[in-house]
Amino acid sequence: MSDHPETPVVPVEAFEPPYYMAVFTAIRTQDQSGYRETNARMEDLVKDVPGYLGMDHAQTPGGLGITVGYFRDADALTRWRTDAEHRAAQRRGRAEWYESYTLHVAKVERSHGFTRGQAAEAAPER
Repeated sequence: MSDHPETPVVPVEAFEPPYYMAVFTAIRTQDQSGYRETNARMEDLVKDVPGYLGMDHAQTPGGLGITVGYFRDADALTRWRTDAEHRAAQRRGRAEWYESYTLHVAKVERSHGFTRGQAAEAAPER
């Protein structure tokens, strides 16, 4: 979700499964008044959710935003989904900031990663 250009571009690590992910894809409206501030607050707030693992975000040149949040278990995801401040931001998003969006929630059963310079056996598929 970060719009911070100084943030290094690094994908969230591959965690030991199982865990959950929430994939939020959205097209924003033209009027983004207050979006950056609310987005930054949500990024800070989600970090306090027990079981939150991390987040990846990408924006296509055509305007599709993709945010993937990773959570240790379904309870952590539920805590985030039902957080009062997050719920208020969701309502404001539907009213002002999003032309359309889709949310997909999935249980991750396999996960692995790769970083150049690491030995291939150091990053086994899980």
